[in-house]
Amino acid sequence: MDRLEMIETRLDRIEGLLERLVSERTIKDFYSPREVAAIVGRSEFQVREWCLTGRVSAEKMESGHGRSRGWKIAREELDRYRSHGLLPCHSKSTEVRRSQP
Repeated sequence: MDRLEMIETRLDRIEGLLERLVSERTIKDFYSPREVAAIVGRSEFQVREWCLTGRVSAEKMESGHGRSRGWKIAREELDRYRSHGLLPCHSKSTEVRRSQP
């Protein structure tokens, strides 16, 4: 096998791996707290707390289980979190928790 054939073989293998990666990691417009938790290595509960306390910008979905609607986190917000971290806390629910003995 000459050098050119070896390079072509390696390029074919790299293209196959890239195609597989792209198919497995489809970019979405919105992510659930469970998906964000898996991406950033935190628990789903922690991500929902961040949504509730305003540490990440999130919206309530139109549909959900029971009376409470689930959260959705925009791809742009996920990118922002990965680059800059959590937003400062501004939630009243967190202030109440901190003020309790």
